Amino acid sequence: MPLTRISLRRGKSPAYRQAIMDSLYLAMRETFEVPEDDRFMTVSEHDGDNFSYGSGFLDIARSDDLVLIQLTVSNTRSVAQKKALFRRIAERLSESPGLRPEDVFINLVEVARENWSFGHGLAQYVQEG
Repeated sequence: MPLTRISLRRGKSPAYRQAIMDSLYLAMRETFEVPEDDRFMTVSEHDGDNFSYGSGFLDIARSDDLVLIQLTVSNTRSVAQKKALFRRIAERLSESPGLRPEDVFINLVEVARENWSFGHGLAQYVQEG
């Protein structure tokens, strides 16, 4: 975990999409204590008529390069860690692939640790006993 879902408008290159995934992974490793190889990500591309956003909501000037990021994580991090994660994601995505911080929208969904199964139909985070 985390489970990462990335949504953006159709038309970006494979290298651009890969740079988003790589930058997100690095930011999570740096701020959220995500272990090596704990990387589960999807990218969904949308035509313009299926991608709607508030271009000025909260006085943030967004463009069609907006990337919507939803991270599902265990509810084990502090507010300080969450703030550090948000900041580092924006910094990393600014570096590569060159996104403006205004075009980085992040939603963090927290779940209890027992709500994960990484394979074999097991709840790996639940201690039997």
